Amino acid sequence: MKKIWLLTLFVSVLFSCSDSGKSNKNPNLPNYSVNAYLDTNLPLYSNLKFISNPVFVPNFGAQGLIVIKTGEGTYNAFDAACPNEAANACAPLKIDGLNAVCSCDKSAYNLFSGLGNKEYPLKQYRAQLTGTVLHIYN
Repeated sequence: MKKIWLLTLFVSVLFSCSDSGKSNKNPNLPNYSVNAYLDTNLPLYSNLKFISNPVFVPNFGAQGLIVIKTGEGTYNAFDAACPNEAANACAPLKIDGLNAVCSCDKSAYNLFSGLGNKEYPLKQYRAQLTGTVLHIYN
């Protein structure tokens, strides 16, 4: 009887695992390896100490990164390439308040959710704060 309960428990745990339903697959954007460290004590990234102050970080991902602090210790990091256009068909997304706007089709994407009114959302990367250093990676 113990073995049946253990098997049932194992199977239920196995099927309850989830990837949060988020898919980062986008045929328009290649999967570049991203491994960036941003020190929020540096003037260039000091806006990341405050909620709702997005920062553009060049030279990572397809066309750079857009990083925003969303809460205490929580950050969002997105690729600055337009997700619904070919990888280098447009200039990097421009920050407009709490949105990122594509130069090609003028579509806007919310920097808190990454969602816009097109098929694909912004490509998101993981962000982890350790002390004053923000690590962005995939």
